[in-house]
Formats: sequence, structure tokens, C-alpha cells
Amino acid sequence: MARLTRDALRGRAQTVLGVIDPAVLGPTLMHEHLIWDIRTPEMRADPDQGPDITLCNCFAINYGRKKKAPGNLRFRCEPTAVAELAAMRAAGGTTMVELTCGGLDPDPAALARLAEAAGLHIVMGCGHYVHEYQDPANADRSADDFAREMTDQVQLGAWGTDIRAGIIGEIGCQAPWTAQEKRVMAGALLAMAETGTAVNVHPGRHPDQPQEIADFVHAHGADPSRVIISHVDRTIFDEARLLRLADAGVVIEFDLFGQEASYYALSDIDMPNDAVRLRLIRALIARGHLERVVISHDICYRTRLTRWGGHGYGHIFENVVPMMRARGFAEAEIDAILVGNPRRLLTFV
Repeated sequence: MARLTRDALRGRAQTVLGVIDPAVLGPTLMHEHLIWDIRTPEMRADPDQGPDITLCNCFAINYGRKKKAPGNLRFRCEPTAVAELAAMRAAGGTTMVELTCGGLDPDPAALARLAEAAGLHIVMGCGHYVHEYQDPANADRSADDFAREMTDQVQLGAWGTDIRAGIIGEIGCQAPWTAQEKRVMAGALLAMAETGTAVNVHPGRHPDQPQEIADFVHAHGADPSRVIISHVDRTIFDEARLLRLADAGVVIEFDLFGQEASYYALSDIDMPNDAVRLRLIRALIARGHLERVVISHDICYRTRLTRWGGHGYGHIFENVVPMMRARGFAEAEIDAILVGNPRRLLTFV
């Protein structure tokens, strides 16, 4: 298998179907999952995977006060995925960044089949999710070892295939941040420098942890403008923290669009709705950080797919973009968030 060197990739983008001109990427969702299993090891071992999902129980499962159905956290049905992608394409989306990485059962061959069947660009991530999901063998690995693995996943092929990643991530972090996760993160930054790709980071659920990651990036001499901090909309709720994080030079990702309920089962927070997300994005733009904003849905529950009554991958294009226009976002701002910023981040440097 031939290695694609940094020089061979520079100025290009890499999808699961090969290297392309970034100019063709178009409107892009920067953080999604298509084929995934986000059940914890304990959930996977539980013989009770919950009820079948119906229109009668999807709200209760989504809202979270009832026992979560572990089966909702796993999705492998390719025909349904093709239909969901077709709806995204009809709504105006042309590229998806798929970040099902180590610990979440990634399937590069399935992503390639889906990209071909749906006629969309799919950019695959690599690396490892949070500590709890990682292979126990990772406990003895160094940052350099993780870096070599991720570099190979970008330049040679990922997860036992010749299908190459086009971005590193989502790299899993927690609060407090474990030593093993820090080694994975350090390895991701080394691989970023080696390959010229960008890194997407899943931060822990403490409002100061994204800043801890940004400080870590600076301490390791990495380029913060190539580091995307995911899930900001379930982590930071005050403008002061948000603006300080953007001032550190990292990219801010609001990727829970479509989650409109204030109740959030995974943490004691008040989840913002889409209108609040847009107000926070407006604050970033007012600060001069338009080029540091990307958005997505982070769909990783079946109940968020249209097949089971959810909003689906087309929600941002169908519903959020009109809301942006109604709230005074200029077309150039919308284009930057959905096209220009993703294109820059997905172009190898």
C-alpha cells in the first residue's frame, strides 16, 4: 500500500473515496456519525437493549428521564443511512465529516459504500475516543506511538483498510483529563504536524476544559487554528469563557444543532436551543472570530434520524440557515461557516 506523503496531500482534501480538490466540498457538516456504536462497555454487555424505537416512545427516549435504550446508541443499517444522506443532499449539503473513531466501532468500508451510493463527500476521522472506550492496550502506549498510528491512518489507511482519514479525531478528553487521554492528544498534535491535517477534539463536560485543551495545544507548539473544539454548546454557556477560548486561536464548533430540549441527561446543565446557539455565534463574529466557527448536528442517536422521528442531517440546511437569514446573518457569514471554514480546515497544509 503506497503512502501518501504530506507533499502529495498538501492543498488537497481527502475523502473515503480518495483525494479531491477542496473547491468541490461545498456546504459541509463538520461533526457527524453515520455508522456508530457509542454504547459504553457496560451497556454493550447488558442483555436489555431497551425497546424498539417508535413514534410513540422516541420523545421519551430522547428526553432522557426514562432509562436510555442502549440500542438507540448503535446504528449499522446502510440502506437507512443512504436514505438519510439523500435527504441531506436534497436539503443542500454536499460534504460530511464522519468522526466515528477508535472505541466507537469505525467502519471505513461502510463509509465508502455510503459515499458512493449517496453521491456525497465523506471525510473520515481517526484516533481514539475517551479513556473508557479505548483498548486496554493503549495504557502502555506513548504519544509518539499514537502519533505514528494516526499518521498511518491518514497516509496509508485506517482500521485495517486502505481507506484513508482526512482529519484526526474526534480525540476524546474528559474532565478531569486522564494521563492516557493527554498522550493520545499529544500524539494527535504530532500527527497533525506530520500530515498537515486538522484535529477535532471532544472536550470534557466542564466549562474550563476546552481552555485547558487550548493551553495544551499552545504548550506543545501546535497550530491552534487547525484544532477544532467540539461540543461547545454543551460545555460553555457564558460569553466571557467563549470569547477567551476563541481568542486562543482554536476553532469553535457548535455541533448539537437540532437538540432543542433544555434537559441534558449527561450533565446538570441547561442545554441551549438553536436560537441561543446562533446568538453565541453572533457574539463570536462581533469579536472578529467568523473564521473560527463551524457547525453540525453530531447525530449519534437513532432517534435523531428522520427514520425514527428526528431532525436528520438536513436540519441545518432546511431550518437553521433560514433562521440565520431571519436573524440578520449575511450570506457571506453563512457561506464562511458552512463552506469556507470547513474547506480551509479540510485542506491539507
